[in-house]
This record gives sequence, structure tokens and C-alpha cells, in this order.
Amino acid sequence: MATRIPLAERMRPTTIEDYVGQQHIIGEGAVLRNAIQQNNIPSMILWGPPGVGKTTLAFIISKQLERSFFSLSAINSGVKDVREVIDKAEQLRNFQQEQPILFIDEIHRFSKSQQDSLLGAVERGLVTLIGATTENPSFEVISALLSRCQVYVLEHLTEEELIGIIDKALAEDEYLSKLAVTVKEYGALLRLSGGDARKLLNVLELVVNAAGGKSLEITNDFVLKQVQQNMAIYDKTGEQHYDIISAFIKSIRGSDPNAAVYWLARMIEGGEDPLFIARRLLILASEDIGNANPNALLLANNCFQAVNVIGWPESRIILSQTVTYLASSAKSNASYDAINKAQALVKQTGDLSVPLHIRNAPTKLMKQLNYGKDYQYAHAYEGNFVEQEFMPDSLSGVKLYDPGKNPAEEKLREKLRQNWKGKYGY
Repeated sequence: MATRIPLAERMRPTTIEDYVGQQHIIGEGAVLRNAIQQNNIPSMILWGPPGVGKTTLAFIISKQLERSFFSLSAINSGVKDVREVIDKAEQLRNFQQEQPILFIDEIHRFSKSQQDSLLGAVERGLVTLIGATTENPSFEVISALLSRCQVYVLEHLTEEELIGIIDKALAEDEYLSKLAVTVKEYGALLRLSGGDARKLLNVLELVVNAAGGKSLEITNDFVLKQVQQNMAIYDKTGEQHYDIISAFIKSIRGSDPNAAVYWLARMIEGGEDPLFIARRLLILASEDIGNANPNALLLANNCFQAVNVIGWPESRIILSQTVTYLASSAKSNASYDAINKAQALVKQTGDLSVPLHIRNAPTKLMKQLNYGKDYQYAHAYEGNFVEQEFMPDSLSGVKLYDPGKNPAEEKLREKLRQNWKGKYGY
């Protein structure tokens, strides 16, 4: 069995029909499915957690469209490798062949210069780029390249889809189908997979191998016993990665600096990317602290910049300072709640008209149409405030920002109450 192709590779789908999950983009009538059927796919970034089918989808697209497929890994490839692929793409164009697909796994690991080397080829239509990333492309992909790509968000596979993958492997795999393997309990397999199909199949293969070709009834206890004996404690690309970052964030949110710095140490010892940690702290500083302590965002931003400049291992000290400060800080999610409410309101109410008095009036015609008329310039009034309407008429008085119950935001609440005299319910 040791010399065989891994189960996850043997079970890799080769057609859209066999592809599991992501029905919101690849199901019948979905946007990417339609683009493939019309042979008119854009360059794209596939963003999602590990093991949800990013690489497989890229390969299926190339096969479906009968296009040449070049694959690079951002970990092992440099500018030279990109240029070699671009040269090959130019040769294909000279022979009147369709755009090849250039797949770049972990594109978030490409430096700015490496991404710049891709930009020209994408702009000239030499290649259709498909990048795969587990990180937010807004942070990791240069804006010029990102603006030329459609971003598709891939989601964790559901429990039903993961069970289907297990059953399919046991029934159809050339090796497993010959063994007397039944699944009595799926729970441990699913929990250890963390929604990652590749990891699920790796665990299944490990468990079956442990039986040594004998008949096997898979139970939760048997799975956990085998996995504990054979798998690493920290897997920064799998379930442990997500569990530990979750514990880390929740410890800071819960104001426990001791637990927070412990989970920080777990990530450091597990080889986690320091910039990933620093980026999460930036998000947390606004999401969980916000206006309760605006200095938190300043410190988190300085931490991110310092980690970039200082490097390892000294950056661990800067991370520790930031983590313990954020964990000890007053907390508020009022800003986070406010933007969530605002976005939900926009989706519900649509494109409401901007009140005339706060519209821009750069032309004579606009002024004649009363754009900007009756606008009151706040700085011309005592306290730099004058009561006027800034919301669309139908939303007058709707409150979206509700200051948290902490000293800093209570001061904000009192100021809002004085200004608006009960209009927003402060």
C-alpha cells in the first residue's frame, strides 16, 4: 500500500459532475458553471480553506475547455518560472491555440515582484490566471492584479458532502473497494477533517492501513486511537490551524492574556506565519475592541508593520506585547455590529436616493436642480454641529451604531445624545 498513489489523489474528481461541493458557484445555473459552459472564463482567484477543491476545480476547468494547463506552486516557484510559462504561452498563441490556464497554488505567498511578473501576461490575454489562496486576497494580492480577476469564495464542505466522499472512496477506490470496510461511526473522521476533503481521505487511508488489510468496522474510538499515534500535534494547514487560531482569538476577546499568550506560543512553536497572526490581531482590534479603546488599532497596526520589518525570532516579543495589551483592553463590538446592520439595511432597502442638500454640485446644471441647496456647514456653527438630515428620507432616525457599555463609548453616547436630542434613541 505504501507505494500506491495516495487515496486523496486517486479520488480526485476529473469532471464537474464528480466535483463535490461549491454548488453556489459550480452548480447548475451558477455563475462559474455558466462561464465554463460558454467557454468564457475570467482570470480568477479561488479563496477558501484547505481541502475544499481549489486545485481540482482549476484542473477540471482546463480539461473541460481543452486548454493547456500550467501549474506553479508559490512556495517553490520564482519570477523565472513565471516567465518561462509566459514564454510557452506566447508560443501557443503563435500556433493559434487558445489561452492556456496558469494555475498558481498559494498565490498569497508570491511577492509583489512575482505578482507583477504575472500582471502583463494577464493584461495581454496570454494566460487565464487561476490563483488559489487560503488568505484574504484583498490583503495578499496586489490591487492591479486583483482588479483583473474575479474572486470566487469556496466554502467548507458540509457533513453530508464529507460522508458522501467517504462512502464513494470505500465503494469505488480500486484498493478500498476490495476490502471489508464498513463505517459504524463517522463522527471522528468528520471532526478530524475540519471540512478538508483531502485531510478526510488521508485520515481514512491511515485508519484502513492500520487494519493491515483485515476486515474493519470504523468507530470513533478506533479512528482517534490511530490518528493520535500517527499524526502531528499541530498542523498549520489543517484542523488544528483553525482550532488554535479560534482559541487564540476567543481568549483575547474574553480578556484572558494568559490563555492568549499560551495560544500564541502554540502557533509560534507550530511554525505559523507571524504575519498571519499579526493580521488577525488587526482585525480583532476593530471587531472586538473598537471605540472602547481606539489605541488598540494603532498598536495592532504598528505590530503588523514591525513584524514585517523586524523579522523572526524577535517579532515574537512584539506579538506578545500586542496580544497581552489587546486581551487586557476594554472590549466593544459596537463598530462591528454597526457595519453589519448597515450592510443588511442596504441589501433590504436598495439604492435609496441621496438627500438633495448633501449631494455634490460640481456643475451649474446640478446647482439649478438644487443639488447641495440648504446644506449647513457644520463648522460654521457652535460646537461644530448643526442638526440636519444625512440619511435617506425613508431611513430618518434609524440607529445603526449603538455605543458599547464602557467608559470611552459612554462618553461618545453622551455626546451623541446632546447633539441629536433623542433622534436616534441615544
